[in-house]
Amino acid sequence: MGCSMSRLAKAAISVVILALLFMPGAMAVAAASFDATRSRHLQLPRGYLRGPESVAFDGEGHGPYSGVSDGRILNSEMCTASKLRPETVTESRCGRPRRLQFHHKSGNLYIADAYKCLMRVGPAGGEATVLVNQVDGAPLRFTNGVDVDQITGQVYFTDSSMNYQRSQHEMVTRTGDSTSRLMRYDPQTNDVTTLQSGLTYPNGVSISHDRTHLVVASTGPCKLLRYWIKGPDVGKTEPFADLPGYPDNVRQDRRGGYWVALHREKNELPFEFGSHLLAVRIGPNGKILEEMRGPKSVRPMEIVERSNGKYYMGSVELPYVGVVTHK
Repeated sequence: MGCSMSRLAKAAISVVILALLFMPGAMAVAAASFDATRSRHLQLPRGYLRGPESVAFDGEGHGPYSGVSDGRILNSEMCTASKLRPETVTESRCGRPRRLQFHHKSGNLYIADAYKCLMRVGPAGGEATVLVNQVDGAPLRFTNGVDVDQITGQVYFTDSSMNYQRSQHEMVTRTGDSTSRLMRYDPQTNDVTTLQSGLTYPNGVSISHDRTHLVVASTGPCKLLRYWIKGPDVGKTEPFADLPGYPDNVRQDRRGGYWVALHREKNELPFEFGSHLLAVRIGPNGKILEEMRGPKSVRPMEIVERSNGKYYMGSVELPYVGVVTHK
C-alpha cells in the first residue's frame, strides 16, 4: 500500500475536570498499588474526533501533542474543530497516527501512522513527510510503535503485520500472525535496517535508559521482548517480562524502567464491572514494580510519566487525554 502526505494541524485541548474514580486494586507480587484517585481530562474539540492514542512533549516541555482519528496531530495552542466523518470511514484515507516521539535537539516529530507509515514533521509544523513506506521491497502494512535515540537521532519503529492493516488488528492476534518487523531509520543517511523479523504482533517500542537495548511490547503473547543494540549480545532478541494483560505502548518512566499500558487483562470477561489493570511499571530487570488500576470504561494505549507527578494517558476509544496525579 502506498503512503501519502498528511497535514499536521494545531488545535487546542480544553481542560475539563473529571473524577474518574480510579480504584486501588490487589497488589501484584512485589508490586506497589497505584492509587490514582485524582484525575482530569484534556477534552478534544466536539465532533467526531476520538482516540488520542499517543502523547508526546517536545524538548522544551510543550504539549501534550497527540494524534487523533482524522489523521491530524493536535497540540494545546490553537483550536480547530473537525467535521470529518467517523474514523472508520476516514482513517485509511486520512491516516491514523499510532505513536509520536520528538527528537528534542532538532525539534522534529516522528509519527508512526498505521496507514501513512513512518513520517516526520519539522518544529514549525505543516506537512508531514513520508520517510519510509517500504523496507526491503515489502510495503509497511501496519506501522505501529516509534521511539528516538535522543543522542544519535536514530529512529526505531515497528510494523505489526505484513498481512493485515490496523482495521484488521484483531486478525493479527487471532491468527498468531508472526510476519512483523522491528526496524531502524537513520535520518543522516535515510537508510532503513530491519533489525528483527518474524515477530508476533510487536506494538510499542522504547529505547532503554542506557541506550543498550530496545524493549518491544508483544501484544498477543502478553510479553515484553528485549532486543540488544549494543554490547556482546547485539542483534539478539530475548524475553524480558511476562505481563498480566495485553500490552500496547511502552514508554520510559523516570526511574530507569518503563510504563506499559494494558488494553485489557488476560481472561477478562467483557461484561464484568469494577476496576481492572490499566498499566504496570516494569523495572530495568523486567520485574513488575507498580500497577495502576481503574474503571473498565478506560482502556489505555499509552502512559507518559512527567516530572511534575502527572501521568498522561492515551486511548484509542475516548475523546480525551486522561491526566492522573500521583503523589
